[in-house]
This record gives sequence, C-alpha cells and structure tokens, in this order.
Amino acid sequence: FSFNMFDHPIPRVFQNRFSTQYRCFSVSMLAGPNDRSDVEKGGKIIMPPSALDQLSRLNITYPMLFKLTNKNSDRMTHCGVLEFVADEGICYLPHWMMQNLLLEEGGLVQVESVNLQVATYSKFQPQSPDFLDITNPKAVLENALRNFACLTTGDVIAINYNEKIYELRVMETKPDKAVSIIECDMNGTQVDFDAPLGYKEPERQVQHEESTEGEADHSGYAGELGFRAFSGSGNRLDGKKKGVEPSPSPIKPGDIKRGIPNYEFKLGKITFIRNSRPLIKKVEEDEAGGRFVAFSGEGQSLRKKGRKP
Repeated sequence: FSFNMFDHPIPRVFQNRFSTQYRCFSVSMLAGPNDRSDVEKGGKIIMPPSALDQLSRLNITYPMLFKLTNKNSDRMTHCGVLEFVADEGICYLPHWMMQNLLLEEGGLVQVESVNLQVATYSKFQPQSPDFLDITNPKAVLENALRNFACLTTGDVIAINYNEKIYELRVMETKPDKAVSIIECDMNGTQVDFDAPLGYKEPERQVQHEESTEGEADHSGYAGELGFRAFSGSGNRLDGKKKGVEPSPSPIKPGDIKRGIPNYEFKLGKITFIRNSRPLIKKVEEDEAGGRFVAFSGEGQSLRKKGRKP
C-alpha cells in the first residue's frame, strides 16, 4: 500500500516486499493427472495460492520475479512464477534449478520478490560439444528462453531440443548479474556463445607445396593400356553367367597416342583444350560436275503446247 503525507510519497525502499520460506520439491513430485513436463523446460516455479493472496495485497511491480536462496549453501538464483496451485508451504522447482541451489527434495528455500532490469547482453557456454550439431543454435536458444523469466550469471540452465537436453552455463549478463528477459527481444539483444566445455579445435594439416621448378611427372595421367571400350561385364535376365565375361579387343602399343604436355600447367588451375582438326580441301577439278548451280532445274507447264484447231 502507499499513501501521501504532506504531498510527499513514501520512498519505494519502505514498501513491503514478499519474503517467505517454502519446502521445495521437483516437478515430478507434483500430484495430479496432468503431465507437467513443461515446467522442466523453463525457469518458472509453482507456488501455493496463499502466495498469490499475499502478493496481491502488496504493492509489487509486474511481472512477478523472485529471488531464491539456499541459506545452507549460500547459493541463489532468480525465477518467475507459472501457477499458484501448489500445496500450502510447498513450492515446485525445475530439476536444473534445484541442482544450481544444491537443494534436495524437501529442502528449505527462501523466496523473495525482486525487480530486475531488462537484459541487453548475454553470453552462454554449452556444457557439451553436442550443442554444435544444432544448425541454428541462436534460434533454438531464443525459442527455449520463451519459457524463462530471468537469467542469473553462473546458473546452468537446461533446454530441450529434439528430445535431447542441452545444458548451458550463463557466463555473463548485462546490465546486471541478474536480468529479466520477459519483455526482452532476443533478436535485438546481443547473444554470444563461448566454446563448449571440452571442445577441441580440429588440427589443420599443413599442405606442403611441391616444387614446380623441375619437370612435372605426367606418367600417371594416362594408363598403360589406355581407354578400352566395352570392357565391363554384362548381366543376363535368366541369371546365368555364360557369355557375360568381358572380351575387349586387344590394343596394340602403336594405337596409344601420347598428348603434348602443357608446359604452362599450374597447381589449382584447370585448362580445357578443344581438339580442332583442319578440314580437307576438296579438289575442284575432280568435283566439277557436283558444283551447285543456281536455277539449274527444269520448269513444268500445265498447258501443253500444240496447234490451235
């Protein structure tokens, strides 16, 4: 609540904040016929209805964000709320969040309402090189973060893609160590990826350039026997093997012609040379009768020539 005294509002520091302790359990312990595996895919918790009643009485800002603290291990993280359907005195957390807080089933967790700034930068480190197999990791991460409310530096979040769980550590967030991503456009926010844990860059093989000063050896370009047409074996429809053995005609050593070497050959350059043959000139004296003469044909007339009666 808030009121004015002498036209001066009470500072926000003195306003009431939500702070209480719950016994936490994983989502798999949530009773009910419905499958709540969607809670495991995000960064939101399930709280009891009394928390909603208490929060509605307080002057808090929306969206509702909370700070979770394990006082025994001095670990903390931040989250949002998904529903208020848990039993009184109990809250349900995703399994990855309980691992970050080092909490066991039934452990005590302190829940406090907080206000976080909107994220402007985030950096993630995949915990396995398998994350590199994803074609577009930024789009997959953006789609998975729609189920999250905030990010905390140092947390290891879990996202589900293609029925496989990928873990990513939040290496850095700006402008603070804990930021809100509810009203944040991840396309406009700068997102970076660090090298996955255990990733090794492939070794580059150094290619030794061969010396081109000496004469190049082109002996391997053409086979000793050259090209042999119809040298393959055949198959019969009846399955028999008789008469399917290859029987190519023998090639004489004189039939093999060696080409002229390309002395301007360079590594990495392909040259296509067309084999042009000169046309044989015809002797005009021998083919004088076969010359083409224009309009040399005979005409025909429909009217026969004859004497008039």
